[in-house]
Amino acid sequence: MAAKVHTNGDLNNTQALRKTIEIRPDPAYARRTLAIPEDEDDSAIRAQYRPFLQRVDVASSDWVAKLELGTALKMAEADLQRTHGDRLKVMVLFGSMRSRSYSRLLAFECARILFRLGCDVRVFDPTGLPVKDDVQHAHHKVQELRDLSKWSDGHIWVSPEQHGNLTGVFKNQIDWIPLSTGSVRPTQGRTLAIAQVSGGSQSFNAVNSLRILGRWMRMFTIPNQSSVPKAYTQFTDARDPGVDDDDGYVEAEGGSRLMPSGNRDRLVDCMEEFVKYTIVMRQHFDLFNDRFSERAERESKRVKEESMKGEVEKAGQEGNAKTIASAELVNGIDVSGI
Repeated sequence: MAAKVHTNGDLNNTQALRKTIEIRPDPAYARRTLAIPEDEDDSAIRAQYRPFLQRVDVASSDWVAKLELGTALKMAEADLQRTHGDRLKVMVLFGSMRSRSYSRLLAFECARILFRLGCDVRVFDPTGLPVKDDVQHAHHKVQELRDLSKWSDGHIWVSPEQHGNLTGVFKNQIDWIPLSTGSVRPTQGRTLAIAQVSGGSQSFNAVNSLRILGRWMRMFTIPNQSSVPKAYTQFTDARDPGVDDDDGYVEAEGGSRLMPSGNRDRLVDCMEEFVKYTIVMRQHFDLFNDRFSERAERESKRVKEESMKGEVEKAGQEGNAKTIASAELVNGIDVSGI
């Protein structure tokens, strides 16, 4: 007869859970930033890929500057020391070209958090990227996108949900990133964080599709994700530094900022989690790219090439060379001088 299990009212058997360790905030890291200082940043990169940056007086006092990110900052700081300043390289993609694109605004907020956490963040602008075809691989926007993908350690993907799924603008960017280029897989082993904005109620259709895309591109998609419903209600009004007074501009944090809410907290969770996973995985990049099937394929190719090389050499010796330039005797006739 089986022994009776006493749950003592613990129907979910929580007593079997692994004991968690509470990590308390470190006051020494309050307001700490690992962002690249302007005088140490590449001015061309800053101008082209960092449109999310705010004026110093805004960036030093906005909601991102006030976030408690001690654990991730400590990890990032230790990683910078270990790698001698090699920052995490993050490419950010968004999926709308509207003048007031909420996916772009959300992508900028992601970028600001990551920048504070010491990442080298570059936001790709899809404007001018041609529709995927088989003839425009040399287009400068296609090459720019592929170069950024190859450069990166991880990606942030933010798409609007339109007609129940991600937009064509976003999918077109992914379609231009090849799954493989020769023996190189441009996205394999990268980490990925995903988010969506919706015009209506809460939905997860776009992030579900983004997760499928990430898996297909052989990326490690973090468990957490962000979905912002009714995005038009979630951002503050745009502000113009040339029109608004300085005090008003600073108070508005530059304008077009994500308002306080559980949605904003979730976005911070995702960016923090993304940095942690990327730090852990990047140092083992080659390990995670090592697969049995690909090792077997490479070995089979190597054996085949060696076998073919041996056959060519043997053919030259026996007078059946495919090219007489590689043989001295063909059917017993000295052809070395021909």
